[in-house]
Amino acid sequence: MSNLITVTPDTLEEHGFFCKMSARKSHAWQAKRDWLLARFSEGLELRLLGGKQRGFVEFMPAARCWRAIENADDLMAIHCLWVVGKSKGKGHARALMEEVERTAHVRGFKGVTVLASKGNWLAKPEVFAHFGYETVEEAAPGFSLMVKRFAPGPAPRLSGSWAAKAAACGPGLTVLRSAQCPYLEDAAEHVKTFAAAQVIPFKDVRLESAADIRTRAPSPYGVYALVRDGRLVAYHYLLPKDLAQVLAL
Repeated sequence: MSNLITVTPDTLEEHGFFCKMSARKSHAWQAKRDWLLARFSEGLELRLLGGKQRGFVEFMPAARCWRAIENADDLMAIHCLWVVGKSKGKGHARALMEEVERTAHVRGFKGVTVLASKGNWLAKPEVFAHFGYETVEEAAPGFSLMVKRFAPGPAPRLSGSWAAKAAACGPGLTVLRSAQCPYLEDAAEHVKTFAAAQVIPFKDVRLESAADIRTRAPSPYGVYALVRDGRLVAYHYLLPKDLAQVLAL
């Protein structure tokens, strides 16, 4: 049986939020902490696996979620679901998903939606399909918007216009990012270093609200994008060696 810890504003310093736990003094960790503190009042929920288990789920009302999802006001949305290492295969993912759905029921939502990906940085569609979620929309490269409804209602949809949003970034290298993921500050720094070495114009654009995600982000993931000369080249963290390969000029 999984022991779940409910993280609240009062217990955030004690329990943390799973990611970057060894770097509590870093600016990125503190920015994520502040981001969470601002989101709790908007209905964000965070559950950690207790004991020596490693995993968590972060979720909030879809109308305010930090993914490029629309038409989902009656749904809860999952940001992140992870169970890692030796904690895999013990039923913890099911326990976390059941907690999301239980909370959604209690708070009067009519279902749960989630953005999955066949690529990196998000859980795969197969994970959620196993729990009864259905794909309602897909987007390149490998995104699936999925939903599980408790009652009839409209299907959520992705914000779209990805190419136009990327084109609006203009020439050079542009990173669009938010504090929702504490690893993205490092990701942006890698791009900045690469741009300086290659003498390429660089912009670091901060996404400060859920509205920014829907109107400015050039991919469904929303909280991070790497754009080169008006074209999306990555939506997730890249190590320097991978960055050099992707951006080979």
